[in-house]
Amino acid sequence: MRHIPATLALIGAVLVFVLAGCTGSVSESGEHNEEAEAGERSERTEAGERSEGSEAGEHREGAEAGEGGEESATQYTLSETFDEVRAGARLILSYDSNANAFTGTVQNTTANTLRSVRVEVHLSNGTELGPTTPVDLDPGQVAEVDLPATSEPFESWSAHPEVG
Repeated sequence: MRHIPATLALIGAVLVFVLAGCTGSVSESGEHNEEAEAGERSERTEAGERSEGSEAGEHREGAEAGEGGEESATQYTLSETFDEVRAGARLILSYDSNANAFTGTVQNTTANTLRSVRVEVHLSNGTELGPTTPVDLDPGQVAEVDLPATSEPFESWSAHPEVG
């Protein structure tokens, strides 16, 4: 029963993300503004999203990564490293096959304290790992991340930090 509020919050966040994506960029006159959308895509790419066509272990762009806790549809192979900034939290995470765990760091990239920072990993077999125990991160502070994986096999994964 304690997962119901978290599930409702996740559903709400997904709906906001979907509705925001449906509106696109519209100028004050009501016209569609492709230049604004292109600028937004450039900002997101500079913020650490992956770009298509790069070598394994480097970044490539998948589904649009939103702020906060929205989940990305980008799937990483077992040898790739996740490195993204969301809501001021930079998550660097990779899969350690020897330990059967996801390890890395999450860092506050802002000038303000980030409250309740946590990390989730979603496996291709449908298993969700985490979230980690929420921590407050002061500006520049780095916290270690260690999420054990399941014994069930998986071929790819996605991750995201959540703040607040």
